[in-house]
Amino acid sequence: MVPGMSFRPVLRLSAALAAAALMLLPIGAADAGAKRPVVVELFTSQGCNSCPPADTLLAQLAASRKDVIAMSLPITYWDMLGWKDSLASEGNTHRQKGYSLIMGHGGVYTPQMIVDGISDVVGSREAQVTSAVAARQADMQNIAVALSANHREVHVAVGPSDDRGEYNATIWLFRILPQASVAVSGGENSGHTLAYKNVVRDIKAVGLWKGQPVTLDLPRQEMTGTSRDSIAVVVQQGGYGRIVGAAMIDHPDYYLIR
Repeated sequence: MVPGMSFRPVLRLSAALAAAALMLLPIGAADAGAKRPVVVELFTSQGCNSCPPADTLLAQLAASRKDVIAMSLPITYWDMLGWKDSLASEGNTHRQKGYSLIMGHGGVYTPQMIVDGISDVVGSREAQVTSAVAARQADMQNIAVALSANHREVHVAVGPSDDRGEYNATIWLFRILPQASVAVSGGENSGHTLAYKNVVRDIKAVGLWKGQPVTLDLPRQEMTGTSRDSIAVVVQQGGYGRIVGAAMIDHPDYYLIR
């Protein structure tokens, strides 16, 4: 499904930059002896009848692949089809359009998966998605990212690069609803209850990384939502380019959304 496309940048940059030792991370940590997880982003909509198989595949990746950070990003542009997506946000829509602009596409569509900021695949095609993840694992930049959180603050540490490459990367902070179930009563999926995993509720650009160590202490109250939400950090060249570092803290609480 491909509507017309427009683009508005959504970067909001602020960071306290300092050299520091990396903190330990329970899930998704990268260190010198381990590969980081591959980041998979599914752009989806409750108003798109071809999206549920992709939503199911994304959920399978989230449940079974510890080497993958799988995130669902519901978008807004199919709200015109008779059902307003209850999980969608303009931030998710802008992110997809940012990818489209950088990749030179003429528009956006659902269900679309972006794998590690580089590969563009139809999100319901399991073989292509699996192949894209494997390709990124074989050709991966691996900057150490450590992430921890408590009820007051989110702590992020990005390590130094181990080469002499030039980096101009955005540090993205994602707030994620671990699970959701939505009863749809209009549009193309009317009468169906759709299940989701790792729904992105908020995206913020919180800093820049240029190859040197960076630490960030972010007040928790700046992130809307609850302390039960999962948190992911993605370090990405140019904002919408190759991903070089990623980590996630998972909070597997169940939410029912109607």
